[in-house]
Amino acid sequence: MTSDHDMLWRHCAHLGRVLLPLVDQEPWRQARRHETLRARGIDIATGERMIEIFAALAAHAVAADASVSAAEFDTLPLSAVADAATGKRDYELLAGLPDTFGDDRDGQAVNVFRLYAYKGGKYSHRLLLLSRELRYALNVLAERSPIPSPTCGDVLRRAAEAGLPQ
Repeated sequence: MTSDHDMLWRHCAHLGRVLLPLVDQEPWRQARRHETLRARGIDIATGERMIEIFAALAAHAVAADASVSAAEFDTLPLSAVADAATGKRDYELLAGLPDTFGDDRDGQAVNVFRLYAYKGGKYSHRLLLLSRELRYALNVLAERSPIPSPTCGDVLRRAAEAGLPQ
């Protein structure tokens, strides 16, 4: 049986996975992101995976701070996730994570994030750059939303409508 905590992480990870495909509905945005990552010396595949996991970590931190259950995840404001992406310290995003992850890729990506956060130097700088890319992506989705203050649930519904994998 899956605990509420594990289900919450799954919702957060799903948000992270659908974020960039939704932003990339305008193809020039992907090209701009790739150019930015290359210019910063970040491998595109690694950078995009780190943005995904960064989104999951930021959403999880917001949910934990607000004591939100998995069933209430859809109510989290997207703006709060964007604020956490650039407003919380890297190690604060790592607090309260599950001990194990249902998807090994998530566990590996979280471990890479941990290494970046604790190694410091250029790695911390990379996390700063990735946090800005994440905030930008979240802001793009918020601007596209027909409702004034979109939530994580609104993004997940848009992803389902777009046919993105659940």
